[in-house]
Amino acid sequence: MATTNDLKNGLVLNLDGQLWSVTSFQHVKPGKGGAFVRTTLKNVVTGKVVDKTFNAGTKVDTATVDRRDMTYLYRDGDDFVFMDTDTYDQIPISSEVVGEAAGYLLENQTATVAMHEGTPLYIELPASVELVVSHTEPGLQGDRSTGGTKPATLETGAEVQVPLFINTGDKIKVDTRDGRYLGRASS
Repeated sequence: MATTNDLKNGLVLNLDGQLWSVTSFQHVKPGKGGAFVRTTLKNVVTGKVVDKTFNAGTKVDTATVDRRDMTYLYRDGDDFVFMDTDTYDQIPISSEVVGEAAGYLLENQTATVAMHEGTPLYIELPASVELVVSHTEPGLQGDRSTGGTKPATLETGAEVQVPLFINTGDKIKVDTRDGRYLGRASS
């Protein structure tokens, strides 16, 4: 248990049997009436975002979320198998939990896995990853000055928009949060 004074970004609360992560909070002391805390909460499982207000000093139930660095090993059907780098335990994680991160996962890549009471909640990847373009159409010579983009398929199967000068076989940096092209990777 904690009070609203202990709220901070990233803290996970257990509200009505669901886990919510605090993404932002603001203590408000109006001229009249009691102080309160305005929060923005994100459901850890579904990703739904809600605004919730608590009276100042209210007790809130916190959830213990264990965040561990794990190595992605391989895909087994619908599951992704990760290995705990400390204990060498292998843990299968469903594709629903991995979600969008699947498009940026390479074998032997390290990711942070958040667990609650032994159940994987979500996967966090580094902010950017370097991946090889497995297929893209060649850019036309006259198109380079327009700054246009074209679709490219990466080695993981994810599709991103890249500048026209990128070719099949190029290694590029991609933002794992929104799939943006960040630049060529230095070889």
